[in-house]
Amino acid sequence: MVNYKLVLPEDLNQFGYLFGGSMLKWVDEYAWIAASLAYPGCRFVTIAMDEVVFKKSVGEGTILAFVIQKSRARRTSVQYQVDVFYAARGSDPENRVFSTHVTLVNVDEEGRKQPLPEQPATTGGGGF
Repeated sequence: MVNYKLVLPEDLNQFGYLFGGSMLKWVDEYAWIAASLAYPGCRFVTIAMDEVVFKKSVGEGTILAFVIQKSRARRTSVQYQVDVFYAARGSDPENRVFSTHVTLVNVDEEGRKQPLPEQPATTGGGGF
């Protein structure tokens, strides 16, 4: 699954570069969307985000490409690899801005872990 985001003035820090919190919000949101499309009806919450290292600075007007791929599924959780690239320059690793794994767990109304469905949706969280 690929999502795109335009970096706007409200996404910048005091030095004119992308605020790290904005990037983390988008990464979390897009991983949640991928999980929700792959497992309709599940109630996901984020339980972990691996290493947080920003590889390159990002300025206003940059279009970012978020490439989200499922890396593993367990009984109650699913993990996605999220790679962020400068969109105009393609998915070349040299143009990678950020990369991490996001783990989400399926919970019930009281927040207790629930098993994932046996078979994920055929869209796999990726296509339209």
